[in-house]
Amino acid sequence: MARFVTKISQILDRIAGWALVATMVLVVGNIILRLFKRPIEGTYEWVGFLTTLVIGLAVAYCAVSNGHIAITFLTERLSPRVQAGIDLAVGLVSLGFLLLVSWQLTGYAASMIQSGEVAPTTNVPFYPFIYLAAFGFLVYCLVILVDLGEAARKVVRK
Repeated sequence: MARFVTKISQILDRIAGWALVATMVLVVGNIILRLFKRPIEGTYEWVGFLTTLVIGLAVAYCAVSNGHIAITFLTERLSPRVQAGIDLAVGLVSLGFLLLVSWQLTGYAASMIQSGEVAPTTNVPFYPFIYLAAFGFLVYCLVILVDLGEAARKVVRK
């Protein structure tokens, strides 16, 4: 399970990286073309779409690689078993919150389909990007589940 979650997180992170490169190319291209009075239509919208992908798809791999900020100066003095118990409690709260985020994003994307809302300049629908962000957070939930399993083993073992 841990290998599968790591692999899918890496794939999503690569997609997020390419979305970041596309954002950079789009912005720089728009700036250069503005010099010739030919800006790229919908740049603002596409930057928003691509940024949604960057954040939503990269967050799981950041968790896999322990890239999130952790404040441990209080807990590092505790026994490993107590530390694992705290990790377990924090992980459960995080899992609940992120499941809620993913569920709400999915509902929001569904409402965008029903309303038929699209970007005003490019007429690109919003919902695919929202669904992809929800998927990214769902994969983040899987990362937390793997971490919860490890924390639970530490609590029981030590």
